[in-house]
Amino acid sequence: MRGPHDSLAVRIARAAEDALEAHAYASLVDVLLGIRWLDTSWWERWQQGRIDTLQEGLQVRPDRLAQAMQLFRDWAESKGLQPHEAVYVARGLERPALRFTYDGEPSVEAQFRTHWLPPSLSDKQRERVIAKSDAAPELVVIMPLNRDWKCHRCGNGGGMLMMEKPGPCCLRCAGLDDLEFLPRGNAQLTRRAKAKSLRSAVVVRFSRARKRYERQGLLLEPLAIAEAGRP
Repeated sequence: MRGPHDSLAVRIARAAEDALEAHAYASLVDVLLGIRWLDTSWWERWQQGRIDTLQEGLQVRPDRLAQAMQLFRDWAESKGLQPHEAVYVARGLERPALRFTYDGEPSVEAQFRTHWLPPSLSDKQRERVIAKSDAAPELVVIMPLNRDWKCHRCGNGGGMLMMEKPGPCCLRCAGLDDLEFLPRGNAQLTRRAKAKSLRSAVVVRFSRARKRYERQGLLLEPLAIAEAGRP
């Protein structure tokens, strides 16, 4: 059982081991989420490009962060893990590069971007893990509970929206209003339609009961949905 008095090194090792088991690599972001120095909601806002740096959401002093970074690196090297500097871009339409720290020191940014992979992976496994971690994140569209919102670009509202740094953005201004909503429920149809659609976005809605965003379906090109539904 994890206790409040566990040493920082032990907590970091546990969080890193959990990440390795989950997706075959461990990163500093995984560790910060695992030891709860970084809140998931802040991490999601950063992924969406709504905050300038991940450091804004860290609940720790700079000296403690530096200590954690060194402990994590020591742990990874002691396990013989192999580093790979991953690509981090925002979920926005323009896919801007994400920044981790206020001053953007290259060596520190590199430590945040580094994913540590087990040496036991075969070449093909390593390629798959790297390809998945480096892939641009899916666009996320929100199905709001309250339609009383206004697009920060055109002033309209009412339907689905994307969150941008200045505020909510309607699908027309985001260039996604030609896509069709495919609700979740038919996994085979969803896979086939997504494979045929050149553009897509994940649709989520906030659950008050679970206090988190949950997947509702996808926005896909109408022709892709039609072709996927044919026998």
